[in-house]
Amino acid sequence: QVHLVESGGGLVQPGGSLRLSCSASGNIFNVFHMGWYAQAPGKQRELLATISSGGTVNYADSAKDRFTISRDYAKKTVSLQMNMLKPEDTAIYFCYLKQRRNVLSSYSEYWGQGTQVTVSS
Repeated sequence: QVHLVESGGGLVQPGGSLRLSCSASGNIFNVFHMGWYAQAPGKQRELLATISSGGTVNYADSAKDRFTISRDYAKKTVSLQMNMLKPEDTAIYFCYLKQRRNVLSSYSEYWGQGTQVTVSS
């Protein structure tokens, strides 16, 4: 099993910044991908950013130019630096990990419990 714990959420004013962190533990294979999703009130969970085991990053349009994902492969952590936050960024932010034992295996996905980010004056 894999356990993900997020931290760093909170209340921030519009235009401010927050840094979310996520630590993974448990049965983690050598190749694993991590990322961040957000779920705003009344909306579906949506992808913000992912980073592969090799360091390739992808961003949703809503996260480009404002958010930066990074990871420490050895420590099995992933972070999301969020700048120029807007009220519409208010959501629960979830850490995500995807892995498979080998190329013949299917992927398993894991989620953290989420951390609340509220952008309001």
